[in-house]
Amino acid sequence: MALALSVAPTSSSSSSLLSRNPNPSPNFRTTHLNFGSQRRIYTINPLLRSFKCLQSSSKDVNASPFSISAIASSSQTTELVPHKLQRLVKEFKSLTEPIDRLKWVLHYASLIPPMPELSRTESNRVMGCTARVWLEVELGQDGKMRFWADSDSDVSKGMCSCLIHVLDEASPEEVMELKTEDLAELNVGLLGGERSRVNTWYNVLVSMQKKTRRLVAEREGKVPSFEPFPSLVLTAHGIEAKGSFAQAQAKYLFPEESRVEELVDVLKEKKIGVVAHFYMDPEVQGVLTAAQKHWPHISISDSLIMADSAVTMAKAGCQFITVLGVDFMSENVRAILDQAGFEEVGVYRMSDETIGCSLADAASAPAYLNYLEAASRSPPSLHVVYINTSLETKAFAHELVPTITCTSSNVVQTILQAFAQMPELTVWYGPDSYMGANIVKLFQQMTLMTDEEIANIHPKHSLDSIKSLLPRLHYFQEGTCIVHHLFGHEVVERIKYMYCDAFLTAHLEVPGEMFSLAMEAKKREMGVVGSTQNILDFIKQKVQEAVDRNVDDHLQFVLGTESGMVTSIVAVIRSLLGSSANSKLKVEVVFPVSSDSMTKTSSDSSNSIKVGDVALPVVPGVAGGEGCSIHGGCASCPYMKVSSCFIINAFDMDC
Repeated sequence: MALALSVAPTSSSSSSLLSRNPNPSPNFRTTHLNFGSQRRIYTINPLLRSFKCLQSSSKDVNASPFSISAIASSSQTTELVPHKLQRLVKEFKSLTEPIDRLKWVLHYASLIPPMPELSRTESNRVMGCTARVWLEVELGQDGKMRFWADSDSDVSKGMCSCLIHVLDEASPEEVMELKTEDLAELNVGLLGGERSRVNTWYNVLVSMQKKTRRLVAEREGKVPSFEPFPSLVLTAHGIEAKGSFAQAQAKYLFPEESRVEELVDVLKEKKIGVVAHFYMDPEVQGVLTAAQKHWPHISISDSLIMADSAVTMAKAGCQFITVLGVDFMSENVRAILDQAGFEEVGVYRMSDETIGCSLADAASAPAYLNYLEAASRSPPSLHVVYINTSLETKAFAHELVPTITCTSSNVVQTILQAFAQMPELTVWYGPDSYMGANIVKLFQQMTLMTDEEIANIHPKHSLDSIKSLLPRLHYFQEGTCIVHHLFGHEVVERIKYMYCDAFLTAHLEVPGEMFSLAMEAKKREMGVVGSTQNILDFIKQKVQEAVDRNVDDHLQFVLGTESGMVTSIVAVIRSLLGSSANSKLKVEVVFPVSSDSMTKTSSDSSNSIKVGDVALPVVPGVAGGEGCSIHGGCASCPYMKVSSCFIINAFDMDC
């Protein structure tokens, strides 16, 4: 059975938020009466008579730095949140022209008082908004929530005002029950189609809920005993490490220049190119990153790019390629070099030991053989195998069922293209169970899209084709990455409580809870789900946008993958901050910690722990209570840290 699959290019989904209507819209006129009084009367178009009088509350004046509560009318304080939201939606739907809806947002902006400068603090900032937005929340003695907000943009301020109208004086339960998707019908067709403006609805709501959750926990005396995750804070002036693990990471970002020079001399003399994975030891990555300035044939990337980089280096005259990664990466580099006609170029790995991978091991187990045999009995079938498997596994699988290799960067497009070319096909994906489940969940979410939105993801698919392929998409149930397995319930609950308003990144290999959390953030442009390169590109994009805005800001990124990524992330961020005149921008990279990855405090490093069926050595952490070490703990892959030789000796080929 011959299959020729070409991967279709990925394109982002885009659609018009509002349709234009030629009907004339109402003119809005606001009249302020009795300026000396706390009560203001607004005269508006009769179309919206339900809002002809908005009365600001004078209750609890002393309970907050503000003298009035924003736009809560006495006739609406007992009204249920869904009813308020429904009425607000009707208001906007009655205005068919985008420009008129925008005017109505600006009208709402005029209804809330300015926030005192003392409240315009970093802790009150709403992350992810194009403009600066501040939010303050209070839990009253009556058990009701009070909200105050402000922005240096009238559009964002108007959006905040609408949300305050819906949620002010609601119960905490009502605030927490509102979903970001419930706000979809409030999307305003702004001039120029600025989708980032629309995301203000969602980001402000998430911040409201985060602050509400904390206030309720404090009042009930049930504050979770969560400590902040370790993190690195970068500014144009330097790096601040929070937590012992972060301090250890930061230490390796600035290697000794003598070590770098020694390495560069060896590489130049012997014409050695280096391809390293993002997950390699941070000490090694720190030296390599510094050496890149003096020797261009060094690449730190994901597994998809490693082999391509090796070919580029061979074309430039490198006689040897050193691969810093696990065995399947070395095999892949060797195979691609041979295919490109560079059989004479030597490929070296960094240890005589087997450098395995929990996913590669899963694909060589008897259970995977049974999975492939089932596929072979259901023609026409295609086996889509993750690159994190050995060449032996790939070759053996192809004997049973037609097999193609994918990476986390192209797996979705590969599967969609396969079904597009052979609609009657059955696809068997493996061995990563979490990634398989996440792909299925992603396709299930696509069944809620329009044909146009689906076509923007893949031009050969529609709602009917996605529904049709789902029953014929299978994934292996017994394979996990031991690192990404750590991003389970415990970590997710901590992120929800402490970092739900931050930028969330997640590799496709993470469990479903973390995947869903990051996908929700992705919908409001506050998250990314994909490969390591996708994560790096997302962080780079968001930092560049903040640099271009040239205002004080604090960006917080939760790193939902192996902690070794931080070296490349820091290098990109430092480059962007160094080229900017914006000295006020702060970028924080957060490393989630799971108790399952806690290292022992004993000095006996011969101890071991079991993750699934895999026994791994435990190295004492730099801080036992934090549970992290450079060589194991946090989200750190012990397989990637197998290289034990001193780096110069290793490149001297004597290891």
